[in-house]
Amino acid sequence: MKDAREFEGKTIDEAIEKACSELSVPREKLHIEILAEGSRGILGLGSRKARISASPLTFDISLEEETAAVKEKPVTAEKARTEKARIEKPKTERPVTEKVKPEAPRETAAPGPEDEKLGAEAKKVLEEMLTRMGFDFPTRVEINEEYIVITIEGDGSGLLIGKGGQTLDAIQYIVNKAVSRNGRELKRIILDTENYRDKKMKNLVALAEKVGEKVRRTKKPIALNPMNAHDRRIVHLALQNEKGIITKSRGEGALRKIIVIPGKKR
Repeated sequence: MKDAREFEGKTIDEAIEKACSELSVPREKLHIEILAEGSRGILGLGSRKARISASPLTFDISLEEETAAVKEKPVTAEKARTEKARIEKPKTERPVTEKVKPEAPRETAAPGPEDEKLGAEAKKVLEEMLTRMGFDFPTRVEINEEYIVITIEGDGSGLLIGKGGQTLDAIQYIVNKAVSRNGRELKRIILDTENYRDKKMKNLVALAEKVGEKVRRTKKPIALNPMNAHDRRIVHLALQNEKGIITKSRGEGALRKIIVIPGKKR
């Protein structure tokens, strides 16, 4: 990253907080690359600090400046043809937008013995993790045609959600990795607690509709905060049939975000 600086901390969050403080920008305005994850070691031995590379994001500003420049400068016929050729790229080239297919019934197999075995294994891994974290929460497994959902129950289980669901997503990622099988298609493990997943989906849909209406009204693009692939898909699907707006994704990894842009759907 250009003009990037490195920061250290006991955890990734602590390193990011240092970056925000020294660069005087909020977390969502930073381009962050994780160089090394922190490790507590065993009994305090072999511990390592977390290390990141961070630099301020400039995309939002450049996007607004570009939009303003298009309005102010006259467009010649030659420039219009060039711009049209740039936008209408051949299908063989990599598209700028994410490919989001309309919701349709998926060809999925009904829950079977293999799914029950996978659910039991994932449940065991999760409960061992919770015990090591000092949490004694019961869990419940539900298997449907698409996912294996493990719900964490008990008073105080909401502590596992974390800011923006980051803690719950991290635990979910570890559980999926722990029970994965090389070369085999397995159902994804979804972790939930206090009905967080359903609430988040409804909030994302409401946010998408609100932003879409504002973009239509102001004719100016709006960049949302970085999201994971699952959340971006919810926003794309919520706006895919809305007239007068287009959704695109920009950025890399955990910092990939959705840009809602005024325009006509092709």
